[in-house]
Amino acid sequence: MTKWIALVIAALLGTATGLGGYTFLAAKGYSYLTNDAAACANCHVMHEHFAAWEKSSHRNVAVCNDCHAPHDNVVHKYFVKGENGFWHSLNFTTGRHPDPLRIRAKNKRVAQAACLNCHGDLASSISPAARAGHSGTGDDALDCIKCHRYVGHWVR
Repeated sequence: MTKWIALVIAALLGTATGLGGYTFLAAKGYSYLTNDAAACANCHVMHEHFAAWEKSSHRNVAVCNDCHAPHDNVVHKYFVKGENGFWHSLNFTTGRHPDPLRIRAKNKRVAQAACLNCHGDLASSISPAARAGHSGTGDDALDCIKCHRYVGHWVR
């Protein structure tokens, strides 16, 4: 019985090693560990978003990670990148990705925090009267993405 357990464990480890090797070599999975914006265009459904970013006003000041990965600490950044990578890979491989692509609530919160990381002074200067039109979930919350959702990918 222990030989069968060892055989199953060896098969599972071999499969995981093979899939991991494929992901990080053939599918350029290693590129997601970098800060290179071109890594996001590895998947064909992102080509349009990448091309739009290349023409956007943010191209000179921000890469994908600046807006789509947390800024609080490196562990959280790579946790979110890993989680997103898993779901992106699964959905794109199985063809279950939405068309057009939609941001998940969790990733929208990350992007909102990134907006405020760079534009916090501007956001805090919005008057209370104008803030009503910019409100998010709380009375004083801002929802930058509500009106500016295409800013990083907008082609002008």
